[in-house]
Amino acid sequence: MPAAGADPDLEHRAAAGKAARSACSLPDHALWEPPADRSDPVDLLEQQAATRVPELVPIRYGRMVDSPFAFFRGAALVMATDLASRPHTALRVQLGGDAHLSNFGGFAAPSRDLVFDMNDFDETSPGPFEWDVKRLAASFAVGLRQRGERSKTRRAVVAATVGEYRRAMRRFADMGNLQVWYARLDVASAVRRWGSMVDEREMARLQKLVARALTRDSLAALGKLTRRADGQLRIVSRPPLVVPVEDLVSGDERHEAERWVHDLTRSYARSLQADRRHLLHGYRFVHMARKVVGVGSVGTRTWIALFVGRDDGDPLVLQIKEAETSVLEAFAGGSGYANHGQRVVEGQRLTQAASDIFLGWDRVTDPDGVVRDYYVRQLWDWKVSVDIQSMPREELPLYGQMCGWTLARAHARTGDRVALAAYLGGRPRFEEAIAQFAESYADQNERDHAALVDAVRRGRVRAESGI
Repeated sequence: MPAAGADPDLEHRAAAGKAARSACSLPDHALWEPPADRSDPVDLLEQQAATRVPELVPIRYGRMVDSPFAFFRGAALVMATDLASRPHTALRVQLGGDAHLSNFGGFAAPSRDLVFDMNDFDETSPGPFEWDVKRLAASFAVGLRQRGERSKTRRAVVAATVGEYRRAMRRFADMGNLQVWYARLDVASAVRRWGSMVDEREMARLQKLVARALTRDSLAALGKLTRRADGQLRIVSRPPLVVPVEDLVSGDERHEAERWVHDLTRSYARSLQADRRHLLHGYRFVHMARKVVGVGSVGTRTWIALFVGRDDGDPLVLQIKEAETSVLEAFAGGSGYANHGQRVVEGQRLTQAASDIFLGWDRVTDPDGVVRDYYVRQLWDWKVSVDIQSMPREELPLYGQMCGWTLARAHARTGDRVALAAYLGGRPRFEEAIAQFAESYADQNERDHAALVDAVRRGRVRAESGI
């Protein structure tokens, strides 16, 4: 934190942060009690289903009933509704919007370094900083229950995660603007920061994970997703998760769909930097397929499009994903963008240390005549996700701290880091309160998961499991 009296503006910003405790104190964050008029969680999920591809919605429910953690991943709207019902601060940042532990991971920066960052921004929008923190903390509580970890372990991991967020924010408050903007967590800096926390065996396992990530690129996607038919590259059918366009529509409808993705790719390029637009124009469209992705996103219109450059050994696979209204906007106000694809992309660029070079957006009229927003990115680019169910117990606090640091960096870039640091303070009261909240909300999540399971059992909604 800046020294008292060092700068009148800094003093004013720090005072504003401390004053925010009058509306929402640090102990207030510990409390979760469902309001008497709390919305039915299944009703909320059904509201989202109304705009999605009908035949895919049962897959979403099938994935969510699998476990309380799977439910949590798909229930961003449920938690946003709950967070909005509680007192919250006026300290606003660009929220990731769905900052649960599985939405952090590794991917390739344009510099071709493997970096650790948030990697899902479908719900990004401005809002109170603690909403991201609470979603991240609750995800650890829910996920560690699924592992069978005791309450003491769960609370320790959550406290480590949120404690690193608080300490990192206080360090960022002392940095210059450019220092914060350039801060990132690559492999080398992660080893320097946390390497002493793991032994040689665990370090070797992490190095193997990194090595695997470096193989997940467009060439790997080519080998996994495509085959050659009649001398042409084609995306392999794996229904219902991957369905080539010719298996969905035929004749003129197929040609219209292919023309649609070709036109979208050409028009979305306007959202790219000129040099990246030039690079994209060097690729030729080959094939497309509908793809089912994630848990909460299942049912949104998502396509993968295969392109080739110099030859068939020079592939590019783009994911074209529908962007709808963020679950946060009804509670925290609008994002400032009329195009939700742009909302996703600009939110990602603001909060990530480095973003995919092909990340962009567009608004188009779909073949069904409906105007929709989309964002586009590479399907794979050294992407690696972490599975905490198989992670050694000793690494759980390490992973939590990496997530906490990353979230603090995102918030420090987009909010008033001096005010945030002053609000959080120098003692561990914030993480203690959030650890208590996370346990209470994990209880709530279990009740909500049970409600969805019961809705499936009674035939209120249909679920397709194992997909």
